[in-house]
Amino acid sequence: MQRLPLPEALVAQARSYAAGDAAPAEPRDAATVVLLRPGAAGPDVYLLRRQTSMAFAGGMCVFPGGGVDPRDFDDELVDRGLWAGPTPAEWASRLGCEEPKARALVCAAVRETFEESGVLLAGAGPDAVVADTTGAGWEADRVALESREVSLTEFLEKRSLVLRTDLLGAWSGWLTPVFEPRRYRTWFFVAHLPEGQVTRDVSTESSSVTWTGALDAVAQVEREEILMLPPTWLTCLEVGQHADPDAVLAEAQARRVDMFMPEVVADGDEFILSTPPHYAALIAQR
Repeated sequence: MQRLPLPEALVAQARSYAAGDAAPAEPRDAATVVLLRPGAAGPDVYLLRRQTSMAFAGGMCVFPGGGVDPRDFDDELVDRGLWAGPTPAEWASRLGCEEPKARALVCAAVRETFEESGVLLAGAGPDAVVADTTGAGWEADRVALESREVSLTEFLEKRSLVLRTDLLGAWSGWLTPVFEPRRYRTWFFVAHLPEGQVTRDVSTESSSVTWTGALDAVAQVEREEILMLPPTWLTCLEVGQHADPDAVLAEAQARRVDMFMPEVVADGDEFILSTPPHYAALIAQR
């Protein structure tokens, strides 16, 4: 359990839901991607600081990502040969969900990463990766995707690209607690920054972006220099235990996602949020 005492108001709110006095909001499916590159002391991660005006996680440092769009379910993407790598059925097994949702989650992960960072996990074929997504043409396509003027399928067809799903790894799953007014069922993915591509500050939802060591980000939260939601903090902590991005991706290949929902639990005289048991040893070392 992460040892962060919770405000009394939040504890009271959680008790209200537990007692059945309030109905929880229906969670929205979402995908987020931990972009990685080699760092001085383990993997670096790419973080966006969300605008303080945002209704959800305002002011928090997050990974690129967002909600699944209805057009992410477009099965034509696979039928037209625009999908390379593990099949939707294989992803369904890794992500712990039905095949149509797994396909949509992978599409959302790639789409949101491109929209929020300019990084595109796609190539001209199953063994190729786009080397450069800068320039006016790419930016126009990114904006068109972000504004929903075009779908991911239409974008890939226009560019004669295929989705490189093998560049993604499944990492974890987090469900927003029942007492939060805005809830998300979020699948966390990991990906190595493709060679030649660069991240850009393009997200309208962020006030700043940065690359930083995964464990440096953990320390910054502990020093109260930046803010993170517990799943982001724990992901940085876990990713930071690996030597480099390749080691992270290698572990991800064997992972199967189990969705976890934090709950308010008593810890002596305080109340804290629960975390998955396998994080206990890492947290104890902090």
